[in-house]
Amino acid sequence: MTSEIFSVWFLMGAALVFWMQAGFAMVETGFTRAKNAGNILMKNLMDFCIGTGVFILIGFSFLLGEDLLGFIGKPGFDIFTNYANFDWSNFVFNLVFCATTATIVSGAMAERTKFLSYCIYSGVISALVYPIEAHWIWGGGWLSQLGFHDFAGSCAIHMVGGLSALIGAKLLGPRIGKFEKDASGKIVKVNAFPGHNIPLGCLGVFILWFGWYGFNGAAATSVEQLGSIFLTTTVSPAIATVTCMIFTWVKYGKPDVSMCLNASLAGLVAITAGCDVTDCLGATFIGIVAGLLCPFGVWMLDYKLHVDDPVGAVAVHFCNGIWGTIAVGLFATTTAPGNDSFTGLFYGGGIALLAKQLLGVLTVCAWTAVTITIVFLLIRATVGLRVTREEEIIGLDLPEHGLANAYADFVPAINTSLESADLSVAPAPFGPAAVDEAVPVVVHHAPVKTEKAESTSVKMTKVEIVCKQAAFDTLKNALMSVGITGMTVTNVLGCGIQKGKPEYYRGTLVEANLLPKVQVEVVISKVPVRTVIETAKKALYTGHIGDGKIFVYDVENVIKVRTGEEGYDALQDVE
Repeated sequence: MTSEIFSVWFLMGAALVFWMQAGFAMVETGFTRAKNAGNILMKNLMDFCIGTGVFILIGFSFLLGEDLLGFIGKPGFDIFTNYANFDWSNFVFNLVFCATTATIVSGAMAERTKFLSYCIYSGVISALVYPIEAHWIWGGGWLSQLGFHDFAGSCAIHMVGGLSALIGAKLLGPRIGKFEKDASGKIVKVNAFPGHNIPLGCLGVFILWFGWYGFNGAAATSVEQLGSIFLTTTVSPAIATVTCMIFTWVKYGKPDVSMCLNASLAGLVAITAGCDVTDCLGATFIGIVAGLLCPFGVWMLDYKLHVDDPVGAVAVHFCNGIWGTIAVGLFATTTAPGNDSFTGLFYGGGIALLAKQLLGVLTVCAWTAVTITIVFLLIRATVGLRVTREEEIIGLDLPEHGLANAYADFVPAINTSLESADLSVAPAPFGPAAVDEAVPVVVHHAPVKTEKAESTSVKMTKVEIVCKQAAFDTLKNALMSVGITGMTVTNVLGCGIQKGKPEYYRGTLVEANLLPKVQVEVVISKVPVRTVIETAKKALYTGHIGDGKIFVYDVENVIKVRTGEEGYDALQDVE
């Protein structure tokens, strides 16, 4: 009875891992720009669908086929020739893990990769790269024979996916504008590209965390072991997130939202290898290190390696995949239910297990680095790896998928037709042009008939006030108290000469920080202009940067469309 229950739980765990595809899709979409949302979703969908096809053909047999010299599983087609006796559960379980490995790469190569090229890569890693190294660990290969331990995939899945992401992002190159260079070609500045939908990214993290209980726990063989795995899978990401929050708070003055979301995933990755052999104390220390590795990895890629990783996939999966695998050799304890074989260095087991874990990390990294580099170089040399400059600027949704806007009903569509501009001309460098290159501007004023307006001596003035959103109600009430009954209010984004209050996104300074503001426009004739100005100043003043600005314009004429009244008469409330 118990075995049947855990067989069902095994498949339920596989379903939870499949659900993690939605989490990856949401995280990657939220942490990138809106113009690439459809492309991100499509890649995550095809990772699983293409992976299924190639896993059926060769991937599964390479992983779990009869062992050949400890290196590879014997190719076979039992799924077609002996279906009645086929191991259906193992196939589905290992398939969803395979798809996860491929998906990790999507975020690091986001916003500038050809969709066709990505599909080719996804098929190759699911058919060859992942199944062979996973055979070493889980299929009876040489690492498993040696005593290497990776219960749920810190090494086999996350480290492999993260290293593939690092190599792919390096060969692909950074997004346009990510790094600024001086005349000698030296990178002198790193620019932040904030994600367009942090709530979506947060939803993705919670989906992934939920699915991780299946990711880590599906292979449990007892209730006690499953309970312990659930505990460590909860403690490590929670502690990692708190650690990252404190670090970014101290380092940048405020806790970084996106970095903390990444830290939750980092803690999950780090505990994955040893979730079954560690206790609560070990999971705590693993989480602390993961919470520091996450911002360190992001900083290292941006400022030292100059590799553009839009979602932090390398920091989360590669750095913490390595750490989680090594941590088994440090924190494994026989007090964990079901573990009577693995004891780490800090629990009196010596360095034997640690040495095996290090050997596994090095060899799997070597295999992945060589094979995936060959794959990406072949793709780059044949169909090409990167989209054109014009396609990247437009966003990949339209040129790659014919999708004008992933949020068509919520965000105004922008005409991005290639026919509207000559994109063959190289873009001008940022900054003002030389004086002799400037094109003179000629302004022509169309004649306006203002007979009715000229018949009155009443002066009309437009006052435009830009202020903080929180101050709008105070401003509105103040204006109405001095007789202003009509106004136009618009939500806008903007910054003054200070370029907004300096803020950091994932450790990178956002210099031109466009802040949400309210723009209030009133046209007055009865109320003295100075009265309106002084009223607005009194309502908005705090003495701090960002109180707002007031602009005053002469109004030539006003026409009320319904009645045809013009000038002063058009501004009156009485019909």
